[in-house]
Amino acid sequence: MIQSLAIVRTGLEGEQTKMDVIANNLANLNTAGFKQIRPIFQDLLYQNATQAGGFTSQNTNYPSGLQTGTGANVISTEPIITQGGLQQTGNALDLAINGNGYFQILMPSGTIAYTRDGSFALNAQGQVVTANGYQLQPPITIPPGAQSVTVGTDGTVSVQLQGQSTPTQIGLIQLASFINPAGLQSIGNDLAIQTQSSGSPTPGKGGSNGLGSIDQGYLESSNVSVVNEMVDMIETERAYELNTQAAKNVNDMLGFLNNVTG
Repeated sequence: MIQSLAIVRTGLEGEQTKMDVIANNLANLNTAGFKQIRPIFQDLLYQNATQAGGFTSQNTNYPSGLQTGTGANVISTEPIITQGGLQQTGNALDLAINGNGYFQILMPSGTIAYTRDGSFALNAQGQVVTANGYQLQPPITIPPGAQSVTVGTDGTVSVQLQGQSTPTQIGLIQLASFINPAGLQSIGNDLAIQTQSSGSPTPGKGGSNGLGSIDQGYLESSNVSVVNEMVDMIETERAYELNTQAAKNVNDMLGFLNNVTG
């Protein structure tokens, strides 16, 4: 009976973790470039009372063993790397990646982080930065007096300066790709850092080497589906209720046993 309660506890903890993941997905419905996260469940160790294939006599074997499970656990959370919808904003510094790749961002610590959120702005020095003021890499600086900014699908940045008839190219926005983007570690602020699992970044121009194109004046929406999350929420609630009912039944059985033996 005590083992049953321990198993039920793992089920309750797993469903609570799943509900936390669902809540986080729904909270980020309006977060540009956010990727839906799903929990990965795994059954725990088994106790073998009888080994499958064990000898029942000199010439016979058990066709199947006697195993009792010890519950389940959320072993990991995995982002769903699918393209979010592109929403037109008309802002020249809003950039969306249509395809694979990440923008590269210089952190205050000097390390490089990666994001799909292309809602950029200018700081006091004319540098292209994120909403938190972190600089886009390679650095792009818009010169004073620029009348317009144009970003090509390959990341080429050009400006129209006053008194000049032709645009002036000022830099190139490079994207980075990973062999396993699901292995990136999220650190908040729409940023992620590389890990041993993600592999090293491979930089390149938009539209080359499997990288997506850059669309100016657009932002990538979150790929979270409200309908799917609501279905998952109902399913998780029902599973939690069933585990709670199982715990109550075990408790009732223990109470009955105590009354009988008392």
